[in-house]
Amino acid sequence: MGRQALLTTVAGLLLFEIGAMIASAMPTGTWWIVFLVLIPAGLGTLVWLGFRWATMACVMYGTVGLALDLSTMVHVLTEDAGGLWALLTTLVSGGLNFLLILVGGRSFLGGVVTQPPQGSRPPNPPAPSSSAEP
Repeated sequence: MGRQALLTTVAGLLLFEIGAMIASAMPTGTWWIVFLVLIPAGLGTLVWLGFRWATMACVMYGTVGLALDLSTMVHVLTEDAGGLWALLTTLVSGGLNFLLILVGGRSFLGGVVTQPPQGSRPPNPPAPSSSAEP
């Protein structure tokens, strides 16, 4: 589970967010389009190009997205705003952001933690004894 799983998760989140924005038919601000569309597209491109730091940026993006989704869920449930559609899209988006955190973290740590070398090493030669005569 590495770069391919992370790219799939980012692409799924990107497609879901675009679909949710189109289906809601609500006007969105420029910053919202940048956050929901351009940043994931840029992160996906950087991961595809092989930049390891981009995997940790995906984890940070997923963390911010999950926090926004949780706050939106609390708002929808307490204020009864947005109805069932807002709650469902927030639940799916939050799940995808959580998955992005898990897959991105695993992908990042997979490159850091290396497997031990295969096989055994030859034994060290015995140390010269202090009682041995030259």
